[in-house]
Amino acid sequence: MSLTLHKSDLTPTEIVRELDKYIVGQAAAKRAVAVALRNRSRRKRLSPEMAREVTPKNILMIGPTGVGKTEIARRLARLAGAPFVKVEATKFTEVGYVGRDVDSIVRDLAEASYQLVMQEMKARVAERADVLAVDNVASLLRVSGAELRSGRYDEQFVEIEVNEEAAMPFMGMFGSEQMQGLGEMLKNLMPQRKVRRRLKVREALEVLRNQEAERLVDKEEATQEALRRAQEDGIVFLDEIDKIARRQGATGGPDVSGEGVQRDLLPVVEGTVVATRLGPVSTDHVLFIAAGAFHVSKPSDLIPELQGRFPIRVELEPLGPDEFERILREPANSLLRQYTALLEADGTELVFTPEAIRAVAEFAHQANRDLEDIGARRLSTVLERVLEEVSFQSDLGRVEITREYVEARLQGVLASPDLSRYIL
Repeated sequence: MSLTLHKSDLTPTEIVRELDKYIVGQAAAKRAVAVALRNRSRRKRLSPEMAREVTPKNILMIGPTGVGKTEIARRLARLAGAPFVKVEATKFTEVGYVGRDVDSIVRDLAEASYQLVMQEMKARVAERADVLAVDNVASLLRVSGAELRSGRYDEQFVEIEVNEEAAMPFMGMFGSEQMQGLGEMLKNLMPQRKVRRRLKVREALEVLRNQEAERLVDKEEATQEALRRAQEDGIVFLDEIDKIARRQGATGGPDVSGEGVQRDLLPVVEGTVVATRLGPVSTDHVLFIAAGAFHVSKPSDLIPELQGRFPIRVELEPLGPDEFERILREPANSLLRQYTALLEADGTELVFTPEAIRAVAEFAHQANRDLEDIGARRLSTVLERVLEEVSFQSDLGRVEITREYVEARLQGVLASPDLSRYIL
């Protein structure tokens, strides 16, 4: 049973249009993930026999850092209401070496799925949980629920009983991730104990609302839905895969270990069953999106078996001043909108002239060119420098940011490479 209707029935064109609200450019990558998401809804209309045979067409994104690879995958998952995890290939080591094991990807996906489902199920019972929480606190204060909701008692202290996880002094004994997973399951089997806490009424209401919602949710239903969603809708973003690729002509050294990690990843990407605290999770229909800059290595340096598991390959374009300017202006969550809203909350009306926006874009591009290219992330560092003085103050009224102001704030920064490494 699906708990919430998400936008999983959008056409590829509509999916791209949604992604365009948050990510500038990168049309090829958006089209690839849009088709992958649409194929999931198509698969659900097939007969069970045929649906079992249709596996996701995993995607390999190739492009420098900061051009939107992660954001495309994350926004896609949010659009579909799908559980999502991002992992870095370099955090894994071959079995037998110290480091994370690849099965932890699936355990993390299952946990992300459970939290997603619980959030939705708790939202369904939020009104009932609110009534119970208000009644509980109102009875302690011997007032009516209506009086309590008026806010008159928000700062008054009240003592409530809350759940606290039972102490597990032996948890430190579990060293590996597998054993910690076992410890987590044992912890869940242990009864919760009650403790009394003294809180302000507004804080107590929040704690009790969450506690009541947890109690009202059917945990078994949540677990089963989380397992279904992890297996059928899960999206794993595997970043820095280029760093475990064996470069042509390389012999020995860390690349051998990298090849071992690839071979460990292969069963998970191909389709396997991993034990999680929720139950066994099959990865047969999980969508894997791998990404890497591939500055030194090439996709063909990956082991052939893993290459074959990423049939869709898209190259993302590097960003120039024009793209930076669009990133500042267009997305629904653009940095300029974020900074404007933050300072507006403190009584400052921030206004950027078009020339100022262009200047920020040009400086960001120049910093990437002269220093390390970190893509759109550079915009944040440049804006922090530009708005440092304004952000330090409050209630400034209307503040117009001009090109001259931007240049004055950044004057001399890029001229001194050593200094700019620390500031930008």
